[in-house]
Amino acid sequence: MIAVVTGASSGFGQEYVRQFDSRGYDEIWVIARRKERLEALSSEVKTPLRPIAMDLSRSESIGMFAELLEQEKPQIHALVNASGFGYFDAFTEQPLEDALNMVDLNDKALISLCYLCIPYMKKGSEIYNIASSSAFQPVPYIGVYAATKAFVLSFSRSLNQELRKKGIKVLAVCPHWTKTEFFDRADKKNGVITNYNFYTDKTAVVRNSLRHMEKGKDVSLTSLNLKAQVLAATLLPKKLVMKIWLNQQHL
Repeated sequence: MIAVVTGASSGFGQEYVRQFDSRGYDEIWVIARRKERLEALSSEVKTPLRPIAMDLSRSESIGMFAELLEQEKPQIHALVNASGFGYFDAFTEQPLEDALNMVDLNDKALISLCYLCIPYMKKGSEIYNIASSSAFQPVPYIGVYAATKAFVLSFSRSLNQELRKKGIKVLAVCPHWTKTEFFDRADKKNGVITNYNFYTDKTAVVRNSLRHMEKGKDVSLTSLNLKAQVLAATLLPKKLVMKIWLNQQHL
């Protein structure tokens, strides 16, 4: 019995590997571009890791992973889709390549991993898809990223319903700002987004998502602050929500 974790070289993916270490998996397949990071993670956990270095935004990588599954035919108990990135800037100021790559990695790769792994899952298996608190509202200057995460949220909830008969659960994990390497890539211009109001802790995000999965929830929100913000973003007119956001950021 194995777990598959994408984006495992840092951030939430890495934290899932650490917290999965006590679950008794025979092996955890860890996927990311940086093989050296994946190999270094092996020294932090007792569970054997299989480093799989690939860029999931590339179709050839998805094909390689499909071939690996066909060869190994593993029993997958948990899939964590934690690969992804964001970009902070006006849409017209972003490189088109980066905007499209966000869709490729945040959405297309996630769809592909779910589609490929589900046939190797049995009753009791779990899928954790990392979305975001931004999935609940349109977010100017993070527009493409927020839209990709809105897709993850909607897709995860619908997939959870489809897989109920098979006994496979799907959870959309929706963290708020979290201090990870995400910011190194997202905020290249250093200062487009200036007000982060509050942060969530990645250890708590992952721990709570495991608890929410056990309870059969389809969305995981970490804190009362975040739940209140999501409730407001859901109930208030979207134009007002965006205006408040822009005022907070002085944009």
